Amino acid sequence: MARSGDSVDVRVRRSKAAVLAQTYELLTAGGIGGVSIEEVSRRSGVAKTTIYRHWPSRAALLVEACSTIGSAPAVPDTGSFDGDLTALTEELAEQLRSARWATVLPSIVDAAEREPELAGLHADLHARLMAPFGVVAERARARGELRTDRGPADVTAAVAGPLFYRRWFSREPLDAVFVARVVEDALGHLGVQPRST
Repeated sequence: MARSGDSVDVRVRRSKAAVLAQTYELLTAGGIGGVSIEEVSRRSGVAKTTIYRHWPSRAALLVEACSTIGSAPAVPDTGSFDGDLTALTEELAEQLRSARWATVLPSIVDAAEREPELAGLHADLHARLMAPFGVVAERARARGELRTDRGPADVTAAVAGPLFYRRWFSREPLDAVFVARVVEDALGHLGVQPRST
């Protein structure tokens, strides 16, 4: 027989899930500026007082709603740095074309300039998304494929910069030809001779 405390826990979990789901929906529809506690309450059917009981501020709610977006891609192991970099770059380009986080990230970057809690969210999200580039860079340095004065930040910037520019600024297609050129340019910038076939 279920205890009353169990049913309360179920209701709390259900309410929190509804609030987080609606917050995420609003985020993907209109960015951070499109999220208000009033609208989350209206859409989720959860009272504002209940929302504030679990999240003391809008920023706290946004941080939790965004905490699961942008999961890091798997770290490839093709046997060569250029093979790994190609796989990661292709995956990032695909995410930028199709993942919902790609529509939310610009508003997170913007809000991070003014709200310290969201600056932390932005830093965490960036670290999570870019972590695999660090892994393949360190592995390549250990194998002697990447110069010791070139680190994970250099690798990430050489790849993410052009992809982010095309996704959010020029809005040109992130097609296979462009992605291949990004990898080729990145390898040249990093002083790496391609070895994959």
